[in-house]
Amino acid sequence: MNILAWVLSGLLAALYLTAGTMKLTQPKDKLLASGNMNWVEEFDGGQLKAIGAVELLGAVGLVLPWALDIAPVLTPIAAVGLAVIQAGAVRTHLRRGEKQLLPLNAVLLAVAVVVAVLRFGQL
Repeated sequence: MNILAWVLSGLLAALYLTAGTMKLTQPKDKLLASGNMNWVEEFDGGQLKAIGAVELLGAVGLVLPWALDIAPVLTPIAAVGLAVIQAGAVRTHLRRGEKQLLPLNAVLLAVAVVVAVLRFGQL
């Protein structure tokens, strides 16, 4: 189970590092112009930066505490936090009628929950 937890944590971390960095470094207009992030029009620039920062911190939290054995309880807490982010994403996409994005959000939510359960079980 430890290998599964590491693989899932690594995949989630890579995805959230990318997504969080993009939200932190790109202006809202550029995110909106990409065509696949129309949801950003509902948020101001500061809110987008906050979402990006939380995603980035969550990605780091999925790996470093467990790898360094420094406060490893932070790893499953980070996974729970990312699951909450995805629950918010599902809510936003449902409200906007963006049903094509829901499968990805559902998978990310499920993987984050699995990582949280596995890591809490290993404490």
